[in-house]
Amino acid sequence: MSAEPVPVEAAIGLGGNVGDKRANLDRAIERLAAVPGVRVVARSGYYRTEPWGITEQDWFLNACVVVETTLSASDLLAACLAVETSLGRRRAERWGPRIIDLDILTFGDRTIDKPGLEVPHPRLMERAFVLAPLAELRPDLRVAGVRVADALATVGAGGVERLDWAVPAT
Repeated sequence: MSAEPVPVEAAIGLGGNVGDKRANLDRAIERLAAVPGVRVVARSGYYRTEPWGITEQDWFLNACVVVETTLSASDLLAACLAVETSLGRRRAERWGPRIIDLDILTFGDRTIDKPGLEVPHPRLMERAFVLAPLAELRPDLRVAGVRVADALATVGAGGVERLDWAVPAT
């Protein structure tokens, strides 16, 4: 008899700045939660954030979810990309406007470096728009030996505002 896969806790950052931003984030989380082998265990609030990279575009709405998954990191990435595609994501311009974006931030305590998948996310510890919602859920999570809450304090939360919107239950 084969053993059941051991669930891994992974953090996924979400964001978008096109269309109904809140509805897009909510739909993305619902679709991610519907993937076999993925269970959303925690969900941050919504964060209004300034554009990063290309600054001449509308503000973003960001959030984070923590999932328990029995999928491999590669399969979780495939699920995230499928959710993006199902919501109409088209990759046109790096750091440009997007209807939805899902990024695997962490996958347990694993370090993964292969084409198309780098975990922890390579710019996680320098982006307040990712750190703020992640710190809401897992402030003591350590990435490269640094607590997420400490990384956020170092980077600062300028341009990141937690919105007082009700968050659907996980």
